[in-house]
Amino acid sequence: MITFNHFNFNVIDLEKSLKFYKEALDLEPVREKEASDGSFKLVFLGDGVTDFRLELTWLKDRKEPYNLGDEEFHLAMNVDDFDKVYTHHKEMGCICYENIDMGVYFINDPDGYWIEIVPSKK
Repeated sequence: MITFNHFNFNVIDLEKSLKFYKEALDLEPVREKEASDGSFKLVFLGDGVTDFRLELTWLKDRKEPYNLGDEEFHLAMNVDDFDKVYTHHKEMGCICYENIDMGVYFINDPDGYWIEIVPSKK
């Protein structure tokens, strides 16, 4: 059997990213690993419900933004109260694209990664 474990985003400002993911998606650190020489730090975020993890990787010597290509890849999150979460993200100013016909929208994090917000099916 093969199952999902985690997905990785490399970030420039770890503290800014941690704050964003807590505020925007209520994701909390569940595990961390730091290199003994301080050259990198990994922080795994969880939703408190599933076993899936978002790994944030911070590299000490990285100063320039990551090239995200054409932003064709993204992470998707289910939300129970779509309207409430939409309003919150609108107030945060992080909505970068809306697809009204499909009933979804995307937010972007401090590094420009796109996260799709999908209403939970009931």
